[in-house]
Amino acid sequence: MLATIPSVSVLAVTARAAAFGFTHGMFTALGIVVADIIFILIAVYGLVLVAALMGEQFTWIKIIGGIYLIWLGISLWRADSRARKTDEIRQSSWSSSFLTGFLITLGDQKAILFYLGFFPAFIDLSRMTPADTLIIIVIAIIGVGGAKLVYAYLADRASLALKNTRAVRAINILAACVMIAVGVTLLLKTQAWI
Repeated sequence: MLATIPSVSVLAVTARAAAFGFTHGMFTALGIVVADIIFILIAVYGLVLVAALMGEQFTWIKIIGGIYLIWLGISLWRADSRARKTDEIRQSSWSSSFLTGFLITLGDQKAILFYLGFFPAFIDLSRMTPADTLIIIVIAIIGVGGAKLVYAYLADRASLALKNTRAVRAINILAACVMIAVGVTLLLKTQAWI
């Protein structure tokens, strides 16, 4: 249910899908799922150790993620809205879509709170087997990934309905504003910047 609630990650998926197509939304969702899997593995196999070792790294991940999203937003704002060969655009920036989802989730306080706070409260981590961990990962892939793919599909269909240059420019500016806002939000939530 948490994956379906509009959040920073949903905004990132929809912005990438609306601006560049479903495949980019899918790669953004994949980045989110991979980061969720990392949190699951951290919670199951080393929560206490990793929390002690990585405390400051989460702050740096948020800062890097925020700066990266602001850069993506500025690039999208400045992007040419004329007709382009979309295959070249999609191929050249799938990794940036993946990194967008990945970095947002690694710095997302909701994900950190759930996987490192609530998750251990609901599951006895000392009794977890590798099979149990795999089941939880599959549930996360289906639950989180599936919800994000629905958002990506809907955003892609909405952007296809708007074919003219002015509409594309408006979508680019809106997506850029969302990316910049998400980046600034991540930076503001990081205690190092306060």
